[in-house]
Amino acid sequence: MKTVISDARAGKLVLGTCNGFQVLCEAGLLPGALVRNRSLRFVCDMVTVRVEVPDSLFTHSCPEGTLLRMPIAHGEGCYFADDRTLQDLNHNKRIIMRYADNRGRIVPEANPNGSTENIAGICNREGNVFGLMPHPDRACDTRLGSGDGVKIFRSMMQTIVAQHARAA
Repeated sequence: MKTVISDARAGKLVLGTCNGFQVLCEAGLLPGALVRNRSLRFVCDMVTVRVEVPDSLFTHSCPEGTLLRMPIAHGEGCYFADDRTLQDLNHNKRIIMRYADNRGRIVPEANPNGSTENIAGICNREGNVFGLMPHPDRACDTRLGSGDGVKIFRSMMQTIVAQHARAA
């Protein structure tokens, strides 16, 4: 974990999915916590998330409002943060994705785990650390249900290439 924290502080991209999101919160790299699902049950399903911040280092391949289909599989995926943290996340455009219905509406029925404000993924203040409960890594082939995760990895790749070009 020391290397992850060091890399994050150095400005490198850090992506934490599912339990990785939990670890980033517990390590203090992201605010808030992931707690037991509101249903108190393990949830394994395909969900829709809406991209809220299209100019993040992880989503610049997605126009605002883009809907992505990705799987989830967790028992403790309910994002929770205090009011002050939520205000900061909203004000500073750090809520990168929210659970949405298939028409892009942020509604309670689309929230699979009870996450506050339908939050599916957030980033740190610097924008280089991103945690989300859905699995983009399991949504990279349409034959397996969705290829939407590729958009996140494409954005990351473009960010890394641009960073290296600036450093050269």
